[in-house]
Amino acid sequence: MKRQRGLSRRKFIQIAVSAAATVPVISCSKATSSWRFLTAEEAKTLEAICGQIVPTDRDPGAVPAGAVNFIDRQLVGHLKRHQKAYREGLVGVDQSSLALYGRKFRELLPDKQIAVLQALEKGEAPGDIWKRRSAKAFFALVVDHTMQGFYGDPRHGGNREAVSWKMLELPYPPVRGQLPYDLTKPAAKS
Repeated sequence: MKRQRGLSRRKFIQIAVSAAATVPVISCSKATSSWRFLTAEEAKTLEAICGQIVPTDRDPGAVPAGAVNFIDRQLVGHLKRHQKAYREGLVGVDQSSLALYGRKFRELLPDKQIAVLQALEKGEAPGDIWKRRSAKAFFALVVDHTMQGFYGDPRHGGNREAVSWKMLELPYPPVRGQLPYDLTKPAAKS
C-alpha cells in the first residue's frame, strides 16, 4: 500500500507563518497606545510634571530618561495599588492648573507649572479632587516614582541609556552587593 503524501511539515510551517504575517493585529480596544496604564492625555500631564521635578539641563532630565515610561510600566505591576491615585491625581493637577491659570498643566509655561506644583506640595492646590485626596501626598508620590524612574536600573523601564548613572559617573552596570575585584593584580598574602 502506497502512502499518500500531503503537505510536508516544512511546507506547512512556511504557509502558516506567511499567513500569520499577513493577518492584521486585532485588539480588544480601538485605541492604539504605547502606554500600558496611562491614557495619552495622562501621560502628557505626567510628562510635564516629571519634566519639572528633574528638568533637563546639561544632562538629560526625567523625561528623556524615561521616568514616565517607568511609572506607566510599574502601575500595571508593583505599583498597581497606586492606579487610583494617579487617575484622580492627574485630573486634580489639571483642575488646579485650570483654576489658577485657565489652562491645562502641560500647556503652561515652566514658571506657572512650578507654581502649580508648589501649591500641590504645600497642600494648598485648588480643585474638587483635593477635597477627598491629599494633593501633598499625591505630589510626594509622583516625586518618589520620578526619582525611582530616573535613578533606578534601566531594566525597570526608566533611566534610559543609564543617563543618571553617567551623570553621577557610576560604572555601568554598577556592581550590586559586591566589592569590585581587580583580578589583574596578584592576591594579597595574609
